[in-house]
Order: sequence, then C-alpha cells, then structure tokens
Amino acid sequence: MTVVPLRPRVKGAVVGIDLGTTYSLVSILQDGRPLVLPNAIGEKLTASAVSFDDDGSILVGEAAKARAISHPERTAVTFKRDMGSDRQIPIAGREMRPQELSALVLESLKRDAEEALGIHVEEAVVTVPAYFGDLQRQATRDAAKIAGIKVERIINEPTAAAMAYGLHNRDKEMQAVVLDLGGGTFDVTVLEIIEGVIEIQATAGDARLGGEDFAEALVAHVAAELKETHGGDVMEDRSSLARLLAAAEDVKRRLTETDRARFVVPRLKVGATSVDLDRPIDRAEAERVWAELIGRLRAPIQRALRDANLEPKDIEEVLLVGGATRMPCVVDLAAQIFGKMPMRDLPADEAVALGAAVQAALKTGDAAVEDLVVTDVAPFSMGIATATSMGRQQVEGLFSPVLERGTTIPASRSQRFFTMAENQREIRVAVYQGEHSLVKDNTFLGEYIVKELPQQAAGAVAIDVRFTYDLNGILEVEMKLEGSERVEHLVIEQRPGRLSTRQIEEAREAMAALKFHPREALPNRTTLAKADAVYTQLTGPARDELGHAIAMFRSALETQEPDIIERVREQLNALIDALKSAVPKS
Repeated sequence: MTVVPLRPRVKGAVVGIDLGTTYSLVSILQDGRPLVLPNAIGEKLTASAVSFDDDGSILVGEAAKARAISHPERTAVTFKRDMGSDRQIPIAGREMRPQELSALVLESLKRDAEEALGIHVEEAVVTVPAYFGDLQRQATRDAAKIAGIKVERIINEPTAAAMAYGLHNRDKEMQAVVLDLGGGTFDVTVLEIIEGVIEIQATAGDARLGGEDFAEALVAHVAAELKETHGGDVMEDRSSLARLLAAAEDVKRRLTETDRARFVVPRLKVGATSVDLDRPIDRAEAERVWAELIGRLRAPIQRALRDANLEPKDIEEVLLVGGATRMPCVVDLAAQIFGKMPMRDLPADEAVALGAAVQAALKTGDAAVEDLVVTDVAPFSMGIATATSMGRQQVEGLFSPVLERGTTIPASRSQRFFTMAENQREIRVAVYQGEHSLVKDNTFLGEYIVKELPQQAAGAVAIDVRFTYDLNGILEVEMKLEGSERVEHLVIEQRPGRLSTRQIEEAREAMAALKFHPREALPNRTTLAKADAVYTQLTGPARDELGHAIAMFRSALETQEPDIIERVREQLNALIDALKSAVPKS
C-alpha cells in the first residue's frame, strides 16, 4: 500500500482520535474531507492491544493483538473498560494502570499521524463513550498527558458519528438517533438537527456491553459443553482460553457474513484432558446464546427516547456505528424498534474517528466547518449526599441532584443547603453521580469539608453549592457560604483511577524509558506474530506447511534485502489468510 503524506495548513497538527476498546484510529480534516490516517503497517485500524516482545520492546496494534493468543501473559487487551478505576493490570511480570496502557496506544497513534503528515502532532480531540462519567473522562485526559498529547476537547462518540454523517448539512429539521455498539460499550444518543446545529437531547447506554461480550458469551457456551462432556474447565487454562476467545471472535465475524461457521480450536486443555474442538454453529444458535445481550440493548434505547420525550416513530434517521453493529441481530433490532432500516453509509469502525477530525477542524477554525455548531448534554445526574429529619428520626445518605442528566452543557446550576444541627461547625459536601435515590447506589466522585461555620441554630446557616459542567464532561464544584464573600472549590486529590500530577509525570518518565519496537520493522514483526498465533491453533500437515513458511520468512529477513523480504512476507500473509479461512483437520 502506498501512503501519500497529507499537507495540513496548520503548524502543528490537531488530530482526531477514536480511542476504542478493541480498535483505535487517528484522523484529520484535509481539504474539507475527514480522513483516517494509516498506521505503520498501512492499515486504518490499530488494535487497542499492548504486548512486551521477547526483547522487552513494546508492541502496539495488530502484532500485540496476535500475541494475546501466543503470549497472553505478556499482553493486555480491553483495558479501556477499566478506565477510571484503580485496577492494576498484570503484564510481563509488572502491573500497569489502564491509563498507562492507553497512553501507549495514544503514543503509537501520534507517531503514525506524524509519519503520515510529516509534521509534529501537538493536540488531539479525543472521543469517549457518551456514558463515560467524570472518572473515565479524567482518566482519558490523564492517558493523553502521559503520552504527551494536549487534549482540551473531549467529545462523545455518538456526537462525532453524527458529524461524520453530515446530518448538520440537511436542509430540514430532523430527529435522529445514534446507536454505537463498539468492542466494550453501548451508547444511545438522541439528536435534533436545526439549521446546522447538532443538539444532543438525551444519552443513555451500558458501559459494559459491547462486541467483546458477544464473543465471551460464545466462549462460555462452548466451555459449558466441554465441561459437561469432559468434566474439566477450559477457562482455567489461560492459553486455551485465549485461543478459544480468538476463535469465538472469528466465529462472530463469520456469522455476520454467513449463516454458518465452525468452532475449531485444537489442543484445548480441559482439566487433565487435551481436546480438539471442531463443531459447527449457525446464526440461529448464536443468537439464542446472545438473547440476553440483545435484550440488554433495548433498555438504553427506551431510556434515551423517554428522556427526549420522543417515540420511535418520531425518529427520522437511525445511525449505526461501532464494529459490532455489523451483526445482523443488531441491525434487525434497530429496524424492529424504529420501523426503518438504519443508515450504514460509512464504515462502522471509522465513523467516530471521522467525526473527531471534523471536531478537531472546528477547534482550529477551519473554514470548511465554520457554520457547524454542536451542543451536548450531561449523561448523568450529579449531586450531593444529604439528610432529612422525619420526626425524631434522621435519614441520611439521600441523593440530592444539583445538575440533572439531559441538561444541555456547558451548564452551571446551584442549589442551597442548610445545616441540620445546633451550632454545626462544618458541612461535608460529598459529590456523587447517578440516578438512584440513595448515594450508596451511585458513583462517588469526591468530597470537600467546609469548616468554621458560624455557630447558629439548626437550619440558620446556608451554603450555595454550584456545579459547573463543561463541554469535556469535567465537573467543578463551588461552595459559597450565604452572607459572606467566602467561596471554596472542590479539589479531589484521591479517587479511584485519578492520577496526581506527580503520578502522571512518573508514568511519562517510565514510558520514555520503554523501547518501542522499530516502526520500520513492524510489518515484519506483525506478520510473525500473526503466523505464530495461527500456528498454535493448527495440527497436522497445515501446521507443518505454516512452520516451513515461517522458517522461509525468517531466512528472508536474514538477507536484509527489502524486495526479497516484502515478497516472502506477502506469501506468508496469503498463507495465513488461507489457513485461517480453512477448517483445520483434527
């Protein structure tokens, strides 16, 4: 593939980045048209996977994804799901935060963009699921800081998709809905488009529902069969589980295109037994396995419509974005609910990235998008913990919203609260996000204690709590004591997943010490990783054939002749594709 460098008009590029659970992309607006930039191996999609190679160097992308099968202990995938948490992910004998792993993906995308553009990338607009709360959005910003990327604007993925589809260019008012089912999350966004203005009316979603769950459901289905037949649990062996999951992902993709596929995984360790799995599966069986997951797609759709005060018949356009929306069961569900076939004009994997490029151009003042206006809404209600008196009994832990979900942002809302005790000297302002009446069922964001209150009767001292929520989904809390000029701001130093300035700097230094695999060698390393992954799943003559081809390619690498290497690499890649599509003999 020939890559033609682009020549943006700006000095120091501002790019759009879709940081996905399964795949990530980087894009830019060129001559009024959004483009996805190629990575080091000439592809648009970069797998959101990180692996430590045998020499300690870092692999990001397709090579890393392939090593999840052959070297699962040295590889990390789907870590975006843990953004905003304090989870430490084990990889190659060390533990890394989701932000650090995401930073490695962002750094790789930045390098790819700079190679394609020929100039430095100084800033990015990064997309996040609409249902990402404050913790996840802050974690995304932390990841960008570690990668050395300035991020002043974070936008919701469905908003980006609507921009990519150009709904704002329609010459009429319309209601639209975006269904975004990616690898790890599901988002629903209701939009109103009026005279070039894209206004978000409502959002809903499920932060732990995506294409990965459909593959995992197939794994659980097959694992249960194997346990019943052989008495052991294949899920206890990490290597077997990784290969079974890779096969499930392949089956899921095949059933998107055809009615039947085969589940083929040789040498699975099932307890003390080695099992060669080879069973057919059709789309009907798979959809029975997925019935619960398909059902879970309905609730966020219904909730978003309800929040927007709309019925399905009011929706004029339905957009499907995210790779998992290619599944026929998702298309059928959307058509059933809305009574019309959804739009799928753009590649489902690219729509969000293309929209991010439009937003990046908007931020830089590109004339091509100067008439575009985008508004957004708060995806969650946010408020504080309060208490109330019922007779002599005091009920605590109640949730009092200050800024409700669906509020157009940027927004600033204030509420007044009062002391409950005689001579009360301090007020604890504990901030939560969620929709439940009790704070214990919502997400804790942080707290601040306003001290040295004047000693007065219960209810005589008031404090105004103001929530300010910006376009990046970042919350600021201000507390003002009534009758004084005293104003205090909420500063949350410790919360799950939130890194301090020092921790970010330490993470940057640690990343700088890591050695990325040489970019020019990535096509060869990716081919070897993919070949190794397929080799582990083969038996018999097919395995021997692939082993011989791998040896030939390694021999070609020793020649250091680019023409010979490229020719043999293409032959090996063709063999890999042929062996992956064929049914191996057990």
